[in-house]
Amino acid sequence: MTLIASVLHLSRQDVRALRITDPYSLHRVVYSLYEDTRTDAEKQASTPSGLLYADQGGDVRGRRILLLADRWPAGCVNGGYGRVESKLVDDSFLDFSRYRFRVTVNPTRRDSASGRLRPVKGRESIAAWFAERAPASWGFRVVQGNLEVGSTRALQFKGKNGHPVTLAQAQLQGLLEVTDPEQFRSSFRQGIGRGRAFGCGLLQIVPHIDHPFA
Repeated sequence: MTLIASVLHLSRQDVRALRITDPYSLHRVVYSLYEDTRTDAEKQASTPSGLLYADQGGDVRGRRILLLADRWPAGCVNGGYGRVESKLVDDSFLDFSRYRFRVTVNPTRRDSASGRLRPVKGRESIAAWFAERAPASWGFRVVQGNLEVGSTRALQFKGKNGHPVTLAQAQLQGLLEVTDPEQFRSSFRQGIGRGRAFGCGLLQIVPHIDHPFA
């Protein structure tokens, strides 16, 4: 499957003009760059959008958002705001056995009694949750001693139709080793975990060794 990696560059003036103040307003801007190819039925069934993104934050010069999708984005946001740089992801990029990675995740577990999703709290618990989930769900294992849990936070904002949303986020980085190449490719393409519509799940990876799978 064709994958396109992009970077959306927004100046401080762009951010103000587009009224990016919370995760939903950023979601709205990012999704406006892509044609929505899903039918209404697929949207109701929560079919993946084929789009992932990760907010890199901003400084005095502006803001950067990493994008990964199965189709090309527009060159700028409607109205001429921002600038998008894009390139095809080479198939061989996913043929390595180890990668340095960074990812923002929504760490949650389903409560066995109530069936409700509960956030995983505390850096040690988040690290354990991630290391446990990785081989079973995402096709890789975390190399022992190479997992760092960075900032954690709970975001509260209004989503579609003004519905309140609470989203737990944690930033992780480390070294991973691929255990199931096909599952790993799927994880890279589709993202990992929940909260992908609001900037979670995009595996930002760099090959760690130069020996692809035989």
